[in-house]
Amino acid sequence: MRLLERMRKDWFMVGIVLAIAGAKLEPSIGVNGGPLKPEITVSYIAVATIFFNSGLSLKTEFANSRLHASACVFCSDFNQGSWWK
Repeated sequence: MRLLERMRKDWFMVGIVLAIAGAKLEPSIGVNGGPLKPEITVSYIAVATIFFNSGLSLKTEFANSRLHASACVFCSDFNQGSWWK
């Protein structure tokens, strides 16, 4: 029972060890042009996931102020752009 508790506590480390062991046993999965397509997954999906996770960790006060500021910039830019037509 103690081993199971330890694995639950350190689930991330267990996952890393399993991923490394899987890559050692079957390296053809992660090569360029392989089934995982690392040229796409690393450059787009992984970066998007990292930014999404960091956005989830923002405090709500900061996120609300940033959303308000970006909405103000968008509206003012849209309004000024339509003046000239």
